Amino acid sequence: MKRLEEISLLYEISKALNRHLDLKKSLYAVLDILSDSMNMVRGTISILDPLRDEINIEVAHGLSVNAMEKGKYKLGEGVTGKVIQAGKAVTIPKISEEPLFLDRTASRKTAQNQELSFICVPVIKDKHVIGALSVDKPYNKAYKLGEGKRLLLVIATMIARQVDNLETIRLEKEHLRRENKRLNDELENKYKITNIIGNSNKMREVFQMISQVSRSNATVLIRGESGTGKELVANSIHYNSLRAKQPFIKVNCAALPSNLIESELFGHEKGAFTGALNQKKGKFELAHKGTFFLDEIGTIDLNTQVALLRVLQEKEFERIGGTRTIKIDVRIITATNKNLEKAVDNDTFRGDLYYRLNVFPIYIPPLRERKTDILLLADHFLEKYAKENFKETRRFSTPAIDMLMAYHWPGNVRELENCIERAVLLCGEEGVIHTYHLPPTLQTGSETNTLTSLSLDDAVAALEKDMIIDALKNTRGNATLAAQMLKTTVRKFNYKSKKNMINYRDYR
Repeated sequence: MKRLEEISLLYEISKALNRHLDLKKSLYAVLDILSDSMNMVRGTISILDPLRDEINIEVAHGLSVNAMEKGKYKLGEGVTGKVIQAGKAVTIPKISEEPLFLDRTASRKTAQNQELSFICVPVIKDKHVIGALSVDKPYNKAYKLGEGKRLLLVIATMIARQVDNLETIRLEKEHLRRENKRLNDELENKYKITNIIGNSNKMREVFQMISQVSRSNATVLIRGESGTGKELVANSIHYNSLRAKQPFIKVNCAALPSNLIESELFGHEKGAFTGALNQKKGKFELAHKGTFFLDEIGTIDLNTQVALLRVLQEKEFERIGGTRTIKIDVRIITATNKNLEKAVDNDTFRGDLYYRLNVFPIYIPPLRERKTDILLLADHFLEKYAKENFKETRRFSTPAIDMLMAYHWPGNVRELENCIERAVLLCGEEGVIHTYHLPPTLQTGSETNTLTSLSLDDAVAALEKDMIIDALKNTRGNATLAAQMLKTTVRKFNYKSKKNMINYRDYR
């Protein structure tokens, strides 16, 4: 074979190997090319099973499926078995004169005095023989088997590299599959009802309602003040529903300009308006078969409300500038902190849309109405932000707890979370959050009974007592270690403890 022809052949084989992610398809393509270029009668690529030391024909050209199934060899058995065992190529001018040939496929019987030559080369990956490439071609005294062997060795190296590439791709796909499953499991676990913090009677009612509505397709309207966790409830409904594996699309209506919200929800066709350079699918279309969460639904204008009502009733819409009606299967969850009944009375919200959205209302109580949940939430956020910021902060002091419980929390759970994050950052290495780590809004709030409502002497005395108790708790009642922690003498520590009527034995 001339040099130019050889380069062209290798190029074609390289393209064939990279054409498919399916290894078998690639190998069959390689054998087809060899059949045309080398006048190949038969060709096989055999693979070694290292666990059983068994060699099987993986792909073949010129062999029936039945013949391929018969072509099984032990390592070292027959010519192919010895090539794989030794890792060295073999050329045989005349098959009929080679006693090692077992011909288990019964395909090499000479017919009409046609003699066959045989070339077999190992396929080596990472210094390990993983298989063999073999070729049968009509015997030709002028043909140089050495050149054929050299060419097949190059092709075998290309096959080994492709096996390695495809194995890498397979492992990456498997890794992505597992990672995708892990993330989906995390989402499902994160938004389980048990992961919404709260044990107050009002929150138990919310949990019961989530359980009742999750497995249905009913439209849900989540009511509650800003910061109460309406989106968290929407997440829990979706991830506990029959649509949990399908898309969950969220849109905050208040964050979208009124002239763009329809395009965002329903999509648009190319050229529908200035700037519409390409067709765009809307959020409803993307949520097909899944759940669509519309937050701050009370802010949308009347024109959009008409289009939204049609989607709710007919489960269909058209893109802006389009004529094709698009059918969708979407479960809709909405949320608002506005008084929709008042908006209906004021003609700023359509009554028919309100009744269509209000199929299954869920009311999230404000934090001031669920006082028993404050400490649960505070401990949860303390653990979360201490871990995130590599802090050893473990608990709240008693006055800090009193301050948290006394505050009216106008910003609800969101305000509490921000408050605890700030306190963890300010806490330093003390390990305990004190009142002075909490925001000034808590310390000066008119509805709180904090240190600032005391005289200076009383406030100092209260802080002193608090620090002594914390030190004894941290040292399990060891007064000596507690004094060291507060950087004072044991005598002074005992004096202050007695003055505040604190007995170190109570903390052992």
